[in-house]
Amino acid sequence: MKKILAAALAATLGLSALPTHAEGQLRIAEQFGIVYLLLNVAQDQKLIEKHGKSEGVDIRVQSVQLSGGPAINEALLSGSIDVAGAGVGPLLTLWDKTRGRQNVRGIASLGNFPYYLTSSNPAVRTIADFSDKDRIALPAVGVSVQSRILQLASARQWGDSQFNRLDRLQVALPHPDATAALIKGGTEINAHFGNPPFQEQGLAGNPAVHVVLSSYDVLGGPASATVLYTTEKFRKENPKTYRAFVAALAEAAEFVTRHPEQAAEIYQRNEGSKVPRDLLLKVIRNPEVQFKIAPQNTLALAEFMHRVGAIKNKPTSVKDYFFDDPHNASGS
Repeated sequence: MKKILAAALAATLGLSALPTHAEGQLRIAEQFGIVYLLLNVAQDQKLIEKHGKSEGVDIRVQSVQLSGGPAINEALLSGSIDVAGAGVGPLLTLWDKTRGRQNVRGIASLGNFPYYLTSSNPAVRTIADFSDKDRIALPAVGVSVQSRILQLASARQWGDSQFNRLDRLQVALPHPDATAALIKGGTEINAHFGNPPFQEQGLAGNPAVHVVLSSYDVLGGPASATVLYTTEKFRKENPKTYRAFVAALAEAAEFVTRHPEQAAEIYQRNEGSKVPRDLLLKVIRNPEVQFKIAPQNTLALAEFMHRVGAIKNKPTSVKDYFFDDPHNASGS
């Protein structure tokens, strides 16, 4: 099981003190959920090392778990990690912030997953029903992909000037903790904008919990919510490691599609997860879930974030904030 860590400094993260950019070194930060299954499989099956050997380089892979885009982004900018795993929202924030400097851009998507906003409050059936009595747990207030999607939904409900109307109800909480609170009840947390498998756990664990909103409804269909990104410097100075990493992700996507049962076992083993195997398989086999590395349907959120001033630079296509690699050619 990976170490669950809270700080972004290299010493605290427990990552190697090797030079920040060394060919053959790959330090990855991810968060919680089966949305990171491609990373689980790639590391469990040693696919990164396998493709590294094809490139003529021995790759040492290290990984840590953090919660929330801000912690992930801080770790990447500090040089504590080489690859960040987080939502499209944090990627766009860092792409905008580093444009013309570190030039952070996306490497690949981790697949298309619907993210559900759920509530145990029977009075809440749409986002218009939330009141000051409700508290919505999500990874990071105002900046996580869940928060950005909720802002986009709010803008459509009440207008762009009130895009952050529900931010005041949000509470930053890791998905496992938010799920436990929602199932148990009796706390201020009565809503959760989560991701798989935590959202499915909440729905199964408390009969009062119901879906208020799906990210697919807001984004207009299947969309890449969680992605991997890095700096231009890392990609340029580590071409063999970079290519091996992308090839490993592509093979992992094929593996999960062909072997869902084995993929579920890998997730349980690598995450130390107690989520029932049947529930994991339900997520993996969900027809709305697609394991692919090309980003899909991300531009709507990017355009919205620029429109409301969350990012200064206006993206015209996915090629602005994802690297111009062959696997991203069909991205949107």
